[in-house]
Amino acid sequence: MRPITIQRTIHAPISSTWAELRVVERHVEWMADAASIAFHSDQREGVGTTFTCLTKVGPLRLRDVMTVTEWDDESRMSVRHQGLVTGEGTFELTPRGEQTFITWTERLRFPLWLGGPIGELIARPLFHLIWRGNLRRLAQIVENR
Repeated sequence: MRPITIQRTIHAPISSTWAELRVVERHVEWMADAASIAFHSDQREGVGTTFTCLTKVGPLRLRDVMTVTEWDDESRMSVRHQGLVTGEGTFELTPRGEQTFITWTERLRFPLWLGGPIGELIARPLFHLIWRGNLRRLAQIVENR
């Protein structure tokens, strides 16, 4: 799948944006497609953190097993998606004065029973819409703290 990239300016310093983003268990508060997160160990942040996210999009519910593959404080967090849907996702933060420019990029691969490449193409506009809303909600949380 071609990457899906969503970008947004958050009207708060990068330290405030990272302070919210780094708390993985709170992603369910701003990600409409994340129903719950369960960690596989006591590790809650940094490279090697693993967790299962119950992901829901419409009637579809999947258990998305994720491993944090990159963690650069106030800069970048990446995960590898494992399970039925595989791929990689990255949040990248760039300071812009007292604001933060966030870029979220996902590359997901669907199994054949979800339509494979055709399913990915059909889902692309829906993911873009959901994830744009997710970044809007993240911005509201960060800007209101």
